[in-house]
Amino acid sequence: MNYEIVPLPREKWKGTVVPIRYTTDAYYDLELTESDSAFTARMVKKQFDVPVTHTPEEYDYPDKLYQEYWEKAEAYGIVGEDGALLACVEICPEEWSNRLMVTELWVADQLHRKGFGTRLMKLAKEKAAEQGRRAIILETQSCNVRAIAFYRSQGFRLVGFDTCCYANNDIARHEIRFNFGFYLNKEAETEKEGGNSLCGKCN
Repeated sequence: MNYEIVPLPREKWKGTVVPIRYTTDAYYDLELTESDSAFTARMVKKQFDVPVTHTPEEYDYPDKLYQEYWEKAEAYGIVGEDGALLACVEICPEEWSNRLMVTELWVADQLHRKGFGTRLMKLAKEKAAEQGRRAIILETQSCNVRAIAFYRSQGFRLVGFDTCCYANNDIARHEIRFNFGFYLNKEAETEKEGGNSLCGKCN
C-alpha cells in the first residue's frame, strides 16, 4: 500500500474520532514550591507501580477532527484502502500570537516506528513556515512519556504546563497538561539559547 499523506476535507472528516490511546509505565512528577520570592517547578521522571492505560472512552470529550472551536483547522492524514483513518495531523492558526497549533497528531499502532509521525510533523512545520508563523505549539500529558520523547526528538521544548486542565486533581493523577513549542525564526532561537521562552502565554 502507498501510504500517502492527503488532505482530509472538513465536509467528509468532521467529527471523526481520533482514537488516541496509550499505555505508559512512567510519568513526569511535578515538584512545585511557592514563596513570596520565588516559584520553583521541577518535573522529575518516575515509574508507575503498575502501567497505566488511557483511552478515548474515559473522557467526556474524546479527540475529534474539526471541533467547532478550531474554526480555521486543516487536517491531513493517511487513509487505508478500506477508507479507515490510519494517521492524521490537524493544525489550526492562533492568529493573535502568530503561532500554529497542532491540535491532533495520531498514528495507528500498525504504523508506529516507521517514520509517519515525523512525516506528519514535517508537514506541520512546512505549513507553519508557509504561513510565516513564529512558532508551533501543542499539548500532551505528563504521563505520555512516549509522546514527550517524540516531540523532543522533533525539536520541541517544554514551554509551560497546566495543573488543572483536565480535572482538579491532575497532579495527584500524574496527568498534567504539558505545552511544547517549536520555534521557526532566528530571534526565537536566540531567546532559546538564552534560556527565555517566547511562549510565555501558552493557552
